[in-house]
Amino acid sequence: MVSAGDFRNGVTFEMDGQVLQIIEFQHVKPGKGAAFVRTKCRNVITGAVVERTFNPTDKFENAFVERRDMQYLYQDGDLYYFMDTETYEQLPLNGDKLGDSFKFVTENMIVKVLSYKGNVFGVEPPLFVDLVITETEPGVKGDTATNVTKIAKLETGAEVRVPIFINEGEKIRIDTRTGEYLERSKE
Repeated sequence: MVSAGDFRNGVTFEMDGQVLQIIEFQHVKPGKGAAFVRTKCRNVITGAVVERTFNPTDKFENAFVERRDMQYLYQDGDLYYFMDTETYEQLPLNGDKLGDSFKFVTENMIVKVLSYKGNVFGVEPPLFVDLVITETEPGVKGDTATNVTKIAKLETGAEVRVPIFINEGEKIRIDTRTGEYLERSKE
């Protein structure tokens, strides 16, 4: 059990049949009246974010979200297959459980498969991935204005904005949380 007075960022708990994770919290002690805890919570299964206030003495069940390392194998129709790297068991998942950041995942990449009480609800790719650019316009010599970007298509089919000096065939590093170009890959 966790009480609302003990909330910290990242704490997961179960409330009304939903699994919530604290994104932000603030303990408020007004001049008049009782203290309360103001929070911003994310539903870990649906991704919805809600703001709620709690009495510091409210108690909730801890929710343990399991994160298992699995290797992404291949896609067959709407099913995506993952393999547990320890037991070699394969797990097929529907595309609706993958999320937007999955567009940066290539075959054989290790990802984290998220589950709660045995029910898989999401997939987390690595925070940073190195991918090859398959299509982009060539950079124009002398065009050196600051922050000029162009669209580049990656080996996974995803599109990102990159600086104009980046060329086709180069390997770049992407932040999968934001989908932004970070730098040329050092590999």
